[in-house]
Amino acid sequence: MTDRLSPGDPAPEFTLPTDSDGTLSLADLRGRKVILYAYPAAMTPGCTKQACDFRDSLASLQAAGYEVVGISPDKPAKLAKFRERDAVTFPLVADTDKAVLTAYGAYGEKQMYGRTVTGVIRSTFVIDEDGKIERALYNVRATGHVAKLRRDLGLD
Repeated sequence: MTDRLSPGDPAPEFTLPTDSDGTLSLADLRGRKVILYAYPAAMTPGCTKQACDFRDSLASLQAAGYEVVGISPDKPAKLAKFRERDAVTFPLVADTDKAVLTAYGAYGEKQMYGRTVTGVIRSTFVIDEDGKIERALYNVRATGHVAKLRRDLGLD
C-alpha cells in the first residue's frame, strides 16, 4: 500500500511537463493555495466530468485564492487534446512514470469492480501557501466531488 499524506505533511515537490509544451513546478506556485487533483485518464467519462466541474468552478476558486492543477499519467500530447476538446482552463501535468502520483499516495492498489488493481487513486490535495498539505482526500468520486470540496473549503 502506498503511504498517504496527512495535513501538515510537506507536499512532495515536482516539476512535470504540461499540456502546453512547458513545465510546471510546485515551487512555481509557492505563496498561493493549490488544489492538485489526480485522475486516472484524460478523455474518459469520469475524468472529463471532474475536469469540467473544476473548469466551471475555476473563477470562484481563483477568487478565493486557489490555483487548480490536474495530474495524470497521460502523455502531454493527450493532455493537450483533452484541454482543447473540453476547454480546460487550468494546467494539466503529465506524470508518465507515476513517481509524483506515488509520492502523493495517489498511485497503488485500489478496488475496481470488486477486483484489486493497481492504478491512479482519484485524489485531491489542498496545498497551502507554504507547500504543506492542508487536506488529502483519497478515493474521491468524479461526480459531485468539486461541489463537496467547495463546501468543505467554505466557498458555498
